[in-house]
Amino acid sequence: MRLCTSVASLAALLAVSVAAGAMAAPAAAPIRTIKVISSAGARGLVEGCTAWAEKNKTPVAMAVLDWGGNLIESHAMEGTAPNGIDTALLKAKNALRWRRASSETAGIVRRGENLAPTYIVGDFPQPGAVPIVVEGQVIGSMGVSSGDGEKCAQAGIESVFGKQAAAK
Repeated sequence: MRLCTSVASLAALLAVSVAAGAMAAPAAAPIRTIKVISSAGARGLVEGCTAWAEKNKTPVAMAVLDWGGNLIESHAMEGTAPNGIDTALLKAKNALRWRRASSETAGIVRRGENLAPTYIVGDFPQPGAVPIVVEGQVIGSMGVSSGDGEKCAQAGIESVFGKQAAAK
């Protein structure tokens, strides 16, 4: 008798749970689709930036990161400082982490509005990198070792993605 009562109670509870679940709002999708920069795309970014740098007679080093911060392409032109790749990589990480041009982060730090970038190990809030935004989604970043690095990175972005992408 007790077993029948327990089974009946369990069945009623299960029925109510199923009914409530059916009426509840659907949960957020368990997966999402993201855009990823291909190796060919990263190489194109470097080539576009290199063309800009050659036109402006500025040797630069470049680093391209995917959306997760993984290095997918790097290049240093002849005459670039020995620490150029490291500098470009640190700038690219900064732009990706803060989802803005590294010059904006540097300005925020200089004005004392937010000093967090100075306390995060490996952060480098110096001008020269931009996040790469396609259809509103940050898909990576590009860091360049020179003072005009953001202009060079933008030239690379426009050479690959045209106007559909922008440096945020």
